[in-house]
Amino acid sequence: MATQLVQQLTDQATALVREELAAVRVDVVKTARWGAAGVIAFYGLGALTVTVGALVALVGPAWLAALVTAALLLAVTGAATLTGKGQLRKPFPEEALASGRRDVAAVRDAIRRR
Repeated sequence: MATQLVQQLTDQATALVREELAAVRVDVVKTARWGAAGVIAFYGLGALTVTVGALVALVGPAWLAALVTAALLLAVTGAATLTGKGQLRKPFPEEALASGRRDVAAVRDAIRRR
């Protein structure tokens, strides 16, 4: 009887770990897609910055174009920092953590009942 319970617990734990890993994998894939989009956007902003600098250089000297472009970038960075500060995402996927906590609680309850 005890061997059967241990085998059942082992099978359930294995299935549980696989399900949790699948959930984490989904979260990681979503995060990776956002990361790739961020890298592409970063290069796009770099190209846009060079374009702005080149446009300003048509009106004045190169050093002034670089200074104006840098000031614009710093202003945009400051504005983005102030508006996005409260929207920072937590480093761990909440859904996976909550699911893991529920699983641990279920196992704990099952052990207490026996």
